[in-house]
Amino acid sequence: MAVVRPVHATASLSLTLRVTLLFAAGSTAVLLALGQLIGISVERHFVELDRDVVEGKFTTSAALLSSIRRPADLERLEARFASMLVGHDGLALRVDDASGRLWFASAAARALSQPGSPAAGSHAVAPDARSRAGTLPVQWTHEGRTFRGLSRELPSALADRRAFRVTIGVDTAHHDHYMQSFRRTLWTFVAIAVLATGLLGWIAARSGLAPLRRLGREAEGVTASRLDRRLTSGDLSVEVAELAATLNDMLARLEDSFRRLSELSSDLAHELRTPLSNLMTQTQVGLSRARSADDYREVLANNSEELERLARMVSDMLFLAKSEHGLAQPVRDAVDLHAMARQVLSFYEALAAERRLGLALQVDGDAVVPGDRNQLLRVLTNLVSNAIRHASAGSSVNVLIGPPPRTTAPAGGGTRAQRALSPTIAAGHARIVRMSVCNHGEVVPPEVLARMFDRFYRGDSSRRHDTEGAGLGLAIVRSIAASHGAGVGASSDAGLTCVFVDLPAG
Repeated sequence: MAVVRPVHATASLSLTLRVTLLFAAGSTAVLLALGQLIGISVERHFVELDRDVVEGKFTTSAALLSSIRRPADLERLEARFASMLVGHDGLALRVDDASGRLWFASAAARALSQPGSPAAGSHAVAPDARSRAGTLPVQWTHEGRTFRGLSRELPSALADRRAFRVTIGVDTAHHDHYMQSFRRTLWTFVAIAVLATGLLGWIAARSGLAPLRRLGREAEGVTASRLDRRLTSGDLSVEVAELAATLNDMLARLEDSFRRLSELSSDLAHELRTPLSNLMTQTQVGLSRARSADDYREVLANNSEELERLARMVSDMLFLAKSEHGLAQPVRDAVDLHAMARQVLSFYEALAAERRLGLALQVDGDAVVPGDRNQLLRVLTNLVSNAIRHASAGSSVNVLIGPPPRTTAPAGGGTRAQRALSPTIAAGHARIVRMSVCNHGEVVPPEVLARMFDRFYRGDSSRRHDTEGAGLGLAIVRSIAASHGAGVGASSDAGLTCVFVDLPAG
């Protein structure tokens, strides 16, 4: 039954729509920030203009008050301040003295309260803020009009040094009208810009993602029977070309894995067919007529051998499957390869004597490596049994343990095609211990050397006919070596064939 996975809401959005929304959102944020910045700058500019006007009137007021030298001059004070407002409808002016007497007030400033004494019809007047440069802290409203300005105490030239508080404000109606128009224009422009950038973003995203859609259409043509197809990347951009190259590498790996799996299935079916056919044939022949007890015993014995072969093959395949999937992780103990080699050679002494073979062991230097003793014992056992199987009668099988030679070429030279397969897994370790098993016999062709560690591979037909195993021994050797971080290799030259494992010693 198909499993329905929950899909997040954002996952249903296409990449084109996401890019479009991000593009529009980014453009909107930039336009709003720019509009806000321009608005603040214009507002500050208006404040500076108003401040210049107010400062000019303060200069005039200071000059006017400095001309007041006698009490009689106070009689002309109101007329002088009134003359300051001629032609300046947007200005508000109020003059008080320290006793609270109002000497002059324009209509817009008449109801203005003094600091600390709010009055109806006007708003609070901030304390003297002469030190707050760049601002107009005094602000009030009158009949719907907003004024902002400054309030200062200016001295007179009277004998009592009387000071007058002068408050001058500027009507901000024209500024507010301009800012309202500016904000209305800004929002209209932002709305149009959002639509325009969204459309342009959609076109750009659609065009930019076209190569990905083309790759998708090409990928739809890749099936299990057409894994050799590759995605074209010639006219793609660098980023998409890298993606196409990565997908092509993945397809190559899948093709190789699929090929190996197909070969394994074919080899496995082929290997199982022979013992099963033998079992069926022997059983049918045995049942074809009445036989003696010895004949049945012989049939059962033959069947038992075939069943043992099948069981061994299944066991080896299970071990390989576990090892290649990381389910047979080795333990890490100190393994003495010298002692282990002596044990293995002692076990095979009888078989070697039966085939008129000699067994020899040579150890050079420290032979202790970290690893799984049982698995390494299986490696050496497979190598020695394989060497005994292919050694010429009257020769010897040699086990060599020590550091690898400086060159990968086999001793005695040989052609380039016959040189050793260089192990790569163990490269990079400070100390390597090579465990080699060599036998004298037929020279192994290079193409056989290249595949001798593959599963079920047993060389040419002549060698396959003579072999007794299922072709899994060296595959197990390579799998165990890989789990130990070791490398495997082989060489064959001048009648001497060596298979070796390079084990990291630390």
